Amino acid sequence: AGATSIRKIPVPVTSIRRSALLQIPSTNIVDALSHIPGVSQLSTGPAISKPFIRGLGYNRVVTISDGVRQEGQQWGDEHGMEIDEMSVTRAEVVKGPASLMYGSDALAGVIQFISNTPVANGTYRGNVLMNYQSNNGLLAANAGLAGNNNGFNWNINGSYKSAGDYRNKYDGKVLNSRFNEKNFGGYIGLNKSWGYSHLIFSHFNQQLGVVEGDRDDATGEFILFGGSPLERVATKEDLDSRKVFAPNQQVQHNKIVSDNNFAIKKSRLKVNLAYQNNLRKEFGNPEDPDEEELFFDLKTLNYTLHWQLPVKEWHTTLGVNGMRQSNQNKGEEVLIPEYNLFDIGGFIYTQRFFKKGTLSGGLRFDSRSIDSKPFIEGTEEKFSAFTRNFSNVSGSIGVSYEPVNFVTVKANIARGFRAPTLAELASNGTHEGTNRY
Repeated sequence: AGATSIRKIPVPVTSIRRSALLQIPSTNIVDALSHIPGVSQLSTGPAISKPFIRGLGYNRVVTISDGVRQEGQQWGDEHGMEIDEMSVTRAEVVKGPASLMYGSDALAGVIQFISNTPVANGTYRGNVLMNYQSNNGLLAANAGLAGNNNGFNWNINGSYKSAGDYRNKYDGKVLNSRFNEKNFGGYIGLNKSWGYSHLIFSHFNQQLGVVEGDRDDATGEFILFGGSPLERVATKEDLDSRKVFAPNQQVQHNKIVSDNNFAIKKSRLKVNLAYQNNLRKEFGNPEDPDEEELFFDLKTLNYTLHWQLPVKEWHTTLGVNGMRQSNQNKGEEVLIPEYNLFDIGGFIYTQRFFKKGTLSGGLRFDSRSIDSKPFIEGTEEKFSAFTRNFSNVSGSIGVSYEPVNFVTVKANIARGFRAPTLAELASNGTHEGTNRY
């Protein structure tokens, strides 16, 4: 949204452009956004940050990337956000309940990332970004190329990161806090008088070490592979290396999106379909570093349908959105059961613009069904099968008023909704990354 429309929206919205994001020293996109008032982060190392809005995080904040709700095991402390910040052209933060437009989980607000914005017609643009950070020796590079020829537009970009162990004044180098990333993405599309149609794709690939912090009783130095037959004191070569030791994580997130917006007389129809595949592997056996102790294979199909109707002086939107999701366990250990999830919500939202203000409001109904599968470990039933259904009504009403230029007064009342996650309903086991049951 532009600066003028953001001022008129009754809910608090902060927009940050690419130029501002690049000026903020950070190691990931959430780290960059944590400088916004009301936004903070839970960080477990330079590669993992989880967003919090006004003190609420995890499954109480919805992340939207290029119009699609990001889904990637966000219930875990050490499960970061699988978005390449070097590809983001703009970020928007909506503070406050936003379940009306986005459904379950948007209690604290919404963080939206835009990565694929068409360049002007008849132009081609290339860019190269380099980043170096002295604390952990981070080296990062990004290259992109975009073009637009008579409405046929496209963009492709790729990035690479490599970081060693970070340092602090108490420990010096913190063993195994290193990470690396290889990402690429882009889109191809057509923009015409009838609207636009874009096909978007992205691939995120990250490998990161998990800090254990074990120390040798005699020397006080960091220990590698603590508690295993390979246990030893870490050497200077180990601390200077960028090789990721056990325990570590490998995370891939693949996404393809069909984003369409059609002009139909005086109304507009938005149709968005997306497929995401989140592959999260956790390794913790030094004797067999390729053994996948945890392996979550999460598949999500997202769908969105918005019909914008001008009804006299009111701008009204009717919408349906939701997702179908399945999770499979492919590792040696099982922390949550396999499950299928179906989520659907319908809403009506309307707003009217006056000379010095805006009045808006709407209602939404959500329904979510979770079908969990049984799991037997040896002779013990670790997870029993169950089916749970959740539904709720959300709504909001708000007003913004501009008594004079550059002064805007906003008031908004909203009711949000959050269905419990599968991890809250049925997790059973020790999570090695957090050392918690």
